[in-house]
Amino acid sequence: MTSRPVLLVIAHGSRDPRHAATVHALVRRVRARRPGLRVETGFLDFNIPSVPAVLESLAAEGVRDVVALPLLLTRAFHAKADIPAVLREAPARLRIRQAEVLGPSPLLTAALERRLYEAGLTPADKSSTGVVLASAGSTDPEAIAVIAEIAREWRHTGWCAVRPAFASAFLPRTEDAVRELRALGCARVAVAPYVLAPGFLPDRIARGAAEADVLADVLGPAPEVARVLLERYDEARVPVLAALGA
Repeated sequence: MTSRPVLLVIAHGSRDPRHAATVHALVRRVRARRPGLRVETGFLDFNIPSVPAVLESLAAEGVRDVVALPLLLTRAFHAKADIPAVLREAPARLRIRQAEVLGPSPLLTAALERRLYEAGLTPADKSSTGVVLASAGSTDPEAIAVIAEIAREWRHTGWCAVRPAFASAFLPRTEDAVRELRALGCARVAVAPYVLAPGFLPDRIARGAAEADVLADVLGPAPEVARVLLERYDEARVPVLAALGA
């Protein structure tokens, strides 16, 4: 029987210790959902172990097949350039397949709603509540378009209105989107951070939510996020197994 490829979760990394702690909590949830699957974590910057160090270690152990999964919500520069560049430098004996980024996914939208309800909203509040979908931001137009589309689709599930906002690189900022929803006449305004872990930009989102009524937590180790992560792994591992004749 062919063993399953190792899942390597690739996180960005941060000087903020909350970032790595949240990544590790998410990975623990993934392991709990899929006993027997080997899951490793590597960071692009700031934290250890680095992605190259993990790949070298796996190769030294005799591992052959790896699914590298970017812990990212949109397909921007890190997914298109940084991660492929790192993977190209991996030991030659490793067969690596890069999985797709996590978003967009209906499960992530469900996780956003989970966080809003945990922050105090109820389903009965939807029609009178405007939501700011606050992401980190990107210079990549594809990533910006995806966030805007998620906001449009989420609006159709019953919210008063949903507006995208960005902590960097693109406008509007969170505070501007909050004021826009007030002006639209929404009875209350909630901010839903579309980010995976705490850090510098999520803190900027939180400051921008000062005039909102509700600020949800980051997605973090929500069970829906763990499910998406395993979905992306399964999608990527199928070609690997096919190539092995499994």
